[in-house]
Amino acid sequence: MRLNYRNHRKLVVTDFGKAFVGGHNVADQYVGRDNWFGHWRDTHVCVEGPAAVACALSFVEDWLWASGEQINMPQAAEAPLPGDEAVLVMPTGPADKLEECALAFVETAARAKERLWITTPYLVPSLDVQTALCAAAMRGVDVRILLPEKRDHWTVWLASHAYEDTMVQRGVKIYRYTDGFMHQKVTLLDDDLVSIGTVNLDNRSFQINFELTLWFTHERMIKNVTEMLEEDFSRARLTWPDAFQSRSYVFRVLAQGARLLSPIL
Repeated sequence: MRLNYRNHRKLVVTDFGKAFVGGHNVADQYVGRDNWFGHWRDTHVCVEGPAAVACALSFVEDWLWASGEQINMPQAAEAPLPGDEAVLVMPTGPADKLEECALAFVETAARAKERLWITTPYLVPSLDVQTALCAAAMRGVDVRILLPEKRDHWTVWLASHAYEDTMVQRGVKIYRYTDGFMHQKVTLLDDDLVSIGTVNLDNRSFQINFELTLWFTHERMIKNVTEMLEEDFSRARLTWPDAFQSRSYVFRVLAQGARLLSPIL
């Protein structure tokens, strides 16, 4: 089943001392050169020191898995400490003994007390993640999910509307980004935790893809991400409760059909 696996990590490492992780791939649309997508909204983060070494280790493991070639690299203890922020580097993939990526998102939703803001280009969550998000909203947490208005893949775009309808009915606020295409993968939990990485809110990211997520707790990062997301939400429209029902019958049938297919996509 190796053909079904997908390395979805977007990682650049330089000299084992600096690493860049986030949503950007290498293509024209990611720098706004595609006429259909127009402005491309994404988020990448740069880390240095031991966190960069941990990211490099993820690359080294991927390289060994794909090519059989071993890359020698320095130990994390040898890396300097250039900053004052702690970073947790979390690579996940189909070789994990547990579905660590899904467990992390479920735990994040369970811990939320005031707000849980998530940006993702695709909304095809597992039942566990969907339940955790809805439960957080139903107990009064400000659960927001920012999705793109534009589509890039028909099936997952259609499926996201069916999932959106279910979650909106349970108090989750779904926003659609209207200023181009939104592709970032960011999570903000209360004033305590931020994640930036490659994980989409979909089954493939949780179960099949090789992904990479960075978690931050420093108040400076929390503040910066809060301001960033507030700006993003100001460029989006809030989905109203009857939005899905106002769609045509054909659209609703196609969306529900895409939702049925989503676990195997």
